[in-house]
Amino acid sequence: MKNKNNKSCPPVSVGGQALLEGIMMNGPLGAAMSVRLPDGTIFTQAKEYKSLRKKYKILGIPIIRGVVTFIESMIIGYKCLMESAELSMTEEELAAEESKFDKWIEEHLGPKMQTIVSVVGTVLGILLSVALFFWLPSFIADLTLGGADNRLMPLIEGLIRIVVFILYIYLTSKSKYIKRVYMYHGAEHKSILCFESGQPLTVENVKGFKRFHPRCGTSFIFVVLIVSILFFTLVLAFFPDIREYRLLWVSIRLLATPLVMGIGYEFIRLSGKYNNPVTRFFAAPGLFMQRLTTKEPTDDIIEVGIAALKAVTEQEAYEAAKAAAKAGPPKKNKESEESQAETSAESTEQTTDETTEQVSEATTEEPAEQADAESEAAPDEGRADAV
Repeated sequence: MKNKNNKSCPPVSVGGQALLEGIMMNGPLGAAMSVRLPDGTIFTQAKEYKSLRKKYKILGIPIIRGVVTFIESMIIGYKCLMESAELSMTEEELAAEESKFDKWIEEHLGPKMQTIVSVVGTVLGILLSVALFFWLPSFIADLTLGGADNRLMPLIEGLIRIVVFILYIYLTSKSKYIKRVYMYHGAEHKSILCFESGQPLTVENVKGFKRFHPRCGTSFIFVVLIVSILFFTLVLAFFPDIREYRLLWVSIRLLATPLVMGIGYEFIRLSGKYNNPVTRFFAAPGLFMQRLTTKEPTDDIIEVGIAALKAVTEQEAYEAAKAAAKAGPPKKNKESEESQAETSAESTEQTTDETTEQVSEATTEEPAEQADAESEAAPDEGRADAV
């Protein structure tokens, strides 16, 4: 995403991701995340992010760079998502979210087993995604249209896959947590659009922009779905009987997925440079779906987006974010309350001591002043008594 209209600085690329009560941004200075803490403050910290594309030039060539970028985005996005969940929740909420099974594993098997369970959960999630978006559409297509021409099956499967994806987004949007994430998603888009326009990053300016962005991840998914339909239709045009071997066909689809994603990524890059009927046609479904995956953000949510974006585009904010990352997040809940109570008690004691000293000094000075006044008022009497 480029800031082309801002003449005060050179064009720079900016991207982001919505988190739980926060936003992660990736810009010219690096990556950073801002999270709204339970006490209402915004905590912004820089995140270490070094793309392999900079280290290995071969990973920066077209098609391959799309796959690398997608994988890296998933990794850093997942880490930030988990961290934002911990930062944005109180200790009581975290304890309530932790299941008895999690506690039993941590107590009896230690943190290493907890990591293994997390990895297993991730693998199961990937398998579920494969079953939901690869196997299920093929199964439904065979069950309902088994006698159709094989060359038409990629189109049928693709349409079913799109329907499954829309239903998935719609059902997940019913969660109150996901609704909040979608509001932060909208704030991310609006903040970036404001930045790209060259306007100052203020709440009022950001509110004036739409929450839909043509280079959103939602648009990328739809582009990938459309490209996959075209690609596999072409494959079956040359090898019409290959679909009869189900295991081989599913394997080909899985192996070709990185290629399809790479093509989709290149199209998204082109759509950022050129605005023509072709790019608008492919981007239209994604823009329409953003009506589900984004919600209008409130002012406090927009503030989080602005904080994250400044941390990756303004040197001073980035240095502050790096310092915050080293210092770590502030203490929360009981620890912070105890600390605040201690500070308050010390402040009260200090105020009491100062008040006591002031009263004592005033009491001591008052008789002395009165004595001086009396001696000045009757000097003869003083001398007579002395004689």
